[in-house]
Order: sequence, then C-alpha cells, then structure tokens
Amino acid sequence: MTNLKNRDFTFLAFDLGAESGRAIAGHLRSGKLSIEEIRRFPNQTVHDKGAMHWDASRLWFEMRSALQSLSLHNIDRLDGIGVDTWGVDYALLGETGALLENPYHYRDARTAGVMERVMRELTPEYIYGISGIQFLPFNTLYQLYAAAQQSPEILQQARHLLTMPDLFNYWMTGKTVCEYTNASTTQFLDVHKRKWSTEILEKLRIPTHMLAPLIDSGSVIGPLRPKFAKLPGLSMTQVIAPACHDTGSAFAAVHSGEKVALISSGTWSLLGTETRKPVVTEEARRLNFTNEGGVCGTVRLLKNIAGMWLLERCRHAWKNQGKEYSYSDLLALATAEPALQQFVDPDDPSFSLPDDMPRAIAEFCAKTGQTAPSSAGAFTRAVLESLALKYRYVLELLESLTGTKFEIVRIVGGGSQNDMLNQFAANATGRQVLAGPSEATALGNVAMQMVGTGAVASLDQARGIVAESFSPRKFEPKDATRWQQAYERFPKLVKK
Repeated sequence: MTNLKNRDFTFLAFDLGAESGRAIAGHLRSGKLSIEEIRRFPNQTVHDKGAMHWDASRLWFEMRSALQSLSLHNIDRLDGIGVDTWGVDYALLGETGALLENPYHYRDARTAGVMERVMRELTPEYIYGISGIQFLPFNTLYQLYAAAQQSPEILQQARHLLTMPDLFNYWMTGKTVCEYTNASTTQFLDVHKRKWSTEILEKLRIPTHMLAPLIDSGSVIGPLRPKFAKLPGLSMTQVIAPACHDTGSAFAAVHSGEKVALISSGTWSLLGTETRKPVVTEEARRLNFTNEGGVCGTVRLLKNIAGMWLLERCRHAWKNQGKEYSYSDLLALATAEPALQQFVDPDDPSFSLPDDMPRAIAEFCAKTGQTAPSSAGAFTRAVLESLALKYRYVLELLESLTGTKFEIVRIVGGGSQNDMLNQFAANATGRQVLAGPSEATALGNVAMQMVGTGAVASLDQARGIVAESFSPRKFEPKDATRWQQAYERFPKLVKK
C-alpha cells in the first residue's frame, strides 16, 4: 500500500442524477479528503414519438468537456475516474458498439401494467426468491419484457446490454462490463449466487446473449482511451468501477448497520442499512424491501421512498403558472405555516408522474377526508412532514425485519441540506439524526476509487477519512407528543 504521508492523490467522480450531473474532483492529501466541483450540467429528458428517453450523447459530451477543463482547475493528473448513476435503465449496443436506440427513461409509460403481466407468468415469490429485489414497475426486468413485446428485433440485434454507468465506462475504456451494485437493480441478478439469473429472463422469453460480464465495485476497468486523455497527466489514468449505483456510492461513504440506519436523500429517499447477508424472507417480500448489491461483499437492505420528487414537481407546476420559488423560498414560507395539518403517502401511485403535482396532492387530501393545503408554504410543509412520517413508518418495518432497534438515523445526499426535513425526521422517528455529508455519493465514489487503486488499505480506512474530513450536523427529537399523535393518523393513509 502507498504511504499516505508521502503521496497525494486526485480522483474524478462523475455523479449523474435524474436531474443533473456533476464532475467532482476528490483530493486526498496527508490523510484528509477535500472535494472540488469541476463541472455541473443538467440531465434533460428527450421526448420522441411519445416516449421518454435519456440524452446519453449529451451527458457524454458534458463528461468529455469536464475532462478537457481539468487544467482550468490546476489538475494535471488523475489517479482514477469513476462513474455512478441512477439504477434500472440500460443501453443496447449493436455489432459496431454504437447505440441501437437512445436509452429509455424509467418513467416512460411503456412499462404501464407490465409488472402485473409478468406476475401472471412468474410468481412474485419466484422472482423475489432469486433476486431479492423490490417490485417497482420500472425495474429493468419489466422494461426488457416490454421491449421484447414491442420491439423484439432491437433486442435480437443487441450485442451488449449495459446499465447506464457501464455505458459511460464503455465509452471511456472500450470495455463492456457490468458493475455489480448497479446490475443488482435489474431484478434479474441472483442475490445468492452473485451472477446473472438467465433462468428468469429465459422463462420470460427475453434474450440473454447480450449480458455483459459482471465485475465488483473497486475493480480497475482499464485505462482512459488515448483520444480522451488529452492532458499528458491523463495518459495512464485508470477508470475504476466504484459502486456504480448512486445509492451504493452514498452507502459506501459512511458507516451504517448495527444501530445506524441510513437515508440517501434526494429525488428518492432510500432508507435502509448495510448487512452482510441478504434478507430474502416472505415478510421482506411482502413489505417490498430490496436487497441491492453493496460494496465489498455487503448488501443494502432498503426501501424506496419518493423523496424530494413531490416538491420538485410542485416547483415545476408553480413555475408553469408563473410563480417561481427557490427551495429556500419554500422553506421560509413553510416555517410560517401551522404544523402537522395535512399528510400524504409520498409513494401513492397518483404522485408517480402527475401533470400537476399540487393538484394531485389536493385530490389525495380530498379523497382521504383532509382539507387541501392552501398555499405554496402549506404544500411544502405537508410534503416534508409526510416524508418524515414515512421515514418512521419504513424504519419500523426495517427494525421488524432485522430485529435491530436503530438509535441513529444518518441522512446523506443533497436532501441532507434541508434542515427543516432533518428536524422533522428526528421528531417523527424519535431518534438522533446525523445529517451529511451532502456529497456522499461523490465521496463514496472517490472512496471506492481509493480502495481500488490501493491509496487506502480498506473500505473502513476510506470511510474513516471521509468521517474525519466531513463532520455531520446533529438534530435531536422535539415535540414528541404532537408527532406521536400525527403518526397515529399516518399509517391509515399508506397504500399497503
């Protein structure tokens, strides 16, 4: 192992989310880690013939632009490059390595009703028993089933199927591989054998010839292609697979497990804990918990919660009405509103992709016998309080599955900057909340690059460096009686 005191390292993390992407440089100097934003860019969807796609070529252009701008930040060499993105979506490459179609967006309508059709062919018990993955209508399994029904010729032409981060790794290195943590989100990876479950695909008449070899997080994929290594210091730069699933990278950044539950907070809130073995029981299936691949042989036992999606779509609707609010504006307005008035289940299907999110929330309130919020501040408060109550609901389910009483809730990711939500989470759960780091995904990406290159001896050492370099903020529970009374109302609103 390289002696940290005698060597400085610089890594580049590409962190691509549903709304934006960033290139973040991580500088490891004398055992301390700092980060620097190199480039930030939007991730905009493309609508073509009524379908939603990702603009993969645009994202790739932005990534190449980030590499070309390193010298503007006085970075003349990189010790590694890593990519993490959202899960479930995929790209198909043809014989020449070109995209056969622009990758579909997981919210595209082609999967409507598909999960239910698959369930008529394979039982939920069978699929979950092999994959351990929660049932979400946009899982890769259902996307591929829809493709096999609607455009089977595309699947037959495909030489390789790559998940989204694997596509960018391929463009950087020319290597076609699938990283394990992101591959696990497809729902056709065998959680016990840690390999592709071709039997699930074959039973659904989905081709398997295009599945790429699996690699573990921390693996060296290969050197950056010469045509992208324009700076002399990039000529030997290795592309490293971090946890290529963004939630996997967020979990990699900090310690969880034992008495600590973790929420990766952003457009989605992923609440769970790190375990050594999957929990693939009938109760886990019934509660729709997922066993996603973690780093260094671990499992992320967690459940998806809709997260800041509701507020993002409220802002979008208000903007269309000529009322543009920043998040700080909305939090200030919410502070002036009375507490604990209206609640919604953030994961109600009506909030998946409504034309008008405030109207969808108002309709949910009317349907459940509640008065609808009457202002942007009241909508904001209702969304954030409901999220906090859903955190408690899912946390208690997690405790029932693991037999663990969690004493601390760790919130990381962009949502951890929302101190109103952090305090509500402490109030609702009755646990201490540790918030931050907000850049956990990029930090976890860098941490696994540190492990993969030998800059540190272990994941524990990498996490220790992150902890020393980025201290969390603490939130203690308040107003226990009022929040308990609110929680007694909340489970009646949750769709089972």
